[in-house]
Amino acid sequence: MIEFEIFGNKDTRSGFGEGLHELGKTNPNVVALCADLIGSLKMDAFKNDFPERFFQVGIAEANMMGMAAGLTVGGKIPFTGTFANFSTGRVYDQIRQSIAYSHKNVKICASHAGLTLGEDGATHQILEDIGMMKMLPNMTVVVPADFNQTKQATIAIADHEGPVYLRFGRPVMPIFIKPDAKFVIGKADVLVEGSDVTIVACGHLVWKAIEAAKVLEEKGIKAEIINMHTIKPLDVDTLLKSISKTKCVVTAEEHMINGGLGDSVAQVLIQKMLVPQEYVGVNDSFGESGTPMELMTKYGIDSANIVETAQKAIARKQ
Repeated sequence: MIEFEIFGNKDTRSGFGEGLHELGKTNPNVVALCADLIGSLKMDAFKNDFPERFFQVGIAEANMMGMAAGLTVGGKIPFTGTFANFSTGRVYDQIRQSIAYSHKNVKICASHAGLTLGEDGATHQILEDIGMMKMLPNMTVVVPADFNQTKQATIAIADHEGPVYLRFGRPVMPIFIKPDAKFVIGKADVLVEGSDVTIVACGHLVWKAIEAAKVLEEKGIKAEIINMHTIKPLDVDTLLKSISKTKCVVTAEEHMINGGLGDSVAQVLIQKMLVPQEYVGVNDSFGESGTPMELMTKYGIDSANIVETAQKAIARKQ
């Protein structure tokens, strides 16, 4: 029987804020930059305790990326903070030229990603950012699953040499990763073992995948759940080990199906192990205004749709 200990409910952006504050206390080279969204990014504690290492740049995200790249030259480890749409789409040229191409040690930390930004609507709900960032050479892409893992990831990326895109969100979600769990960039976590279908998820969809696995279990289907918190570099070994048992896979992400986690998995399958794959994600569409859960249901990225898609993948295998 699938059971998880729940450590409360909290948003993943708060995990980033706590991780950043912890880094402020332990690593004097960590500096933070924010584009007029201190409260939304939960950067208050770092700003208050380490004001000499905090830079409020205002609504000038392109300038923020240039400043961050420059700070690395002096040995600093800059963490930039703004909404995911403004962290990527608005400043893609600056990231490409000044950070990725130049291999600068900048940590691009992006909140309010995906549909679960909610009521702010399509202009703010970026669904293309994972694809945009993973295509950049030298860029590492991390999408943690809950509050605890976001805190752990924030701390871990400070020790990683090179640019990182860290993606997290706004809604309050269950905390199910243990607070003392070790976070390793590029090493996926197998949360549930199964033999009938592999479900590979990231971000908020990891919990939805766990909910789906419980429903599938009631139907006599044993799903293996992989928390693929690092999209790039992808943990190919864990993926192949799982699908060698299950012979089919479902990918689930709060992102466009074009270019995201699902396509990264598909690239592995086409080269290494051909099995049926089905996608759970937003299908070539912008979002709209609504509550996070309403939008997840409408756009087919909830637990019920994962259940249905898993059954479809299994049917194709048979």
